[in-house]
Amino acid sequence: MSMRLRLLLTVLVLVLGSVGLALPAQASGVVSIAHARTLPLGTVVTVHGTATTPSGAFESSFFDRGFGLQDLTAGIYVSVPTDPDIAPRTRVRVTGTLRESFGLLILVPADPTGVTVYGRGLPVLPTPLRTANVNEASEGRLVVVLGRVTRPPASDLPYGYKFSVDDGSGELTIFVNVQTNIDLTGLTTGRLVIVSGFSSQFDDHYEIDPRFPADILALHG
Repeated sequence: MSMRLRLLLTVLVLVLGSVGLALPAQASGVVSIAHARTLPLGTVVTVHGTATTPSGAFESSFFDRGFGLQDLTAGIYVSVPTDPDIAPRTRVRVTGTLRESFGLLILVPADPTGVTVYGRGLPVLPTPLRTANVNEASEGRLVVVLGRVTRPPASDLPYGYKFSVDDGSGELTIFVNVQTNIDLTGLTTGRLVIVSGFSSQFDDHYEIDPRFPADILALHG
């Protein structure tokens, strides 16, 4: 094997490993998150990837201390009752049961031993989408949209606040949980905004759940 090829393979393994897809783990019962999402509710699976949200950031509406997890194939929400102190970029391996919560597919570990931290990886960048394309296909991923405010922020306490944006393709709900401490001042109708966050679902509609203040950027124009 040439030195150049050896170096290329080494870099590839490091990159895959940084997002939770290290090759040795594939032989130890780990499945991709995309595959896990195709399995029936009640199935026990093991996945690993990189955390995309701080644990507990969505507690006011999710009623738990969970976090988003993403690999190269897809994303999913991991629901836990106590805060495992997970931050974005944390590499995590999770064994749990597939369940549904208000339309959102979630992974529920049986106990704290179902969540294992493997250090830190590369940051997961949000996938740019049209507002109408935040749907079942993007659910569980970190995404970003650019659009204008069509409905200004309104209280949905004690769960949080919500407003709507549209880039011309369709209106999308943005749900802001209390724990994120995001200031929504100035988000008047017509304001151009960039919104990043967790692609989520509540009952019959899809939404983005921002994680922290930097996830909402109001623009001029």
